[in-house]
Order: sequence, then structure tokens, then C-alpha cells
Amino acid sequence: MKIKLYGTSQCHKTQHYIKVLNEIGLPYSFLDVDINEDYAEELRNLYTNKKLNFPTLTLGTKKLRNPSDAELIKWIDQLK
Repeated sequence: MKIKLYGTSQCHKTQHYIKVLNEIGLPYSFLDVDINEDYAEELRNLYTNKKLNFPTLTLGTKKLRNPSDAELIKWIDQLK
């Protein structure tokens, strides 16, 4: 399963998800939409409104926008 986290290093919610994913010990890619315009465009393309809705996590084909910890762990467990 490939996990991507779209966000910014200044966003406290993004930092929270980084901490959670590190604690779980799963590999993931952090895509900072402030630093890389390609990541920003990739995130915009996930939404019909084309906004930078971060933090957003993708787990395979599943998209989660600012999920609760319980919701995130539920989806990770389902996709293992």
C-alpha cells in the first residue's frame, strides 16, 4: 500500500499526521505543497473544486481529507 500525505511543514495538522504515521511505522511520502508546485497540482487534481485541501492522505485509491486518528487507523488496517 502506498501512502501519500499532502500538506505543508508549517501546518500543525500535517505535523500531527506525520507523527501518527511515524508511530505506526508505515512508510509514506510527505508531499509538501508549499515547496513543490507539482505536488500542489497533484493535490488540486484530487478535488473537483481544484483547491489545496490539505492535509489530505491517500492510501492506495482511498482519499482522506483531515481524518480523525481512528478513521485513519481504520483505513490503514483495512488496506493492510
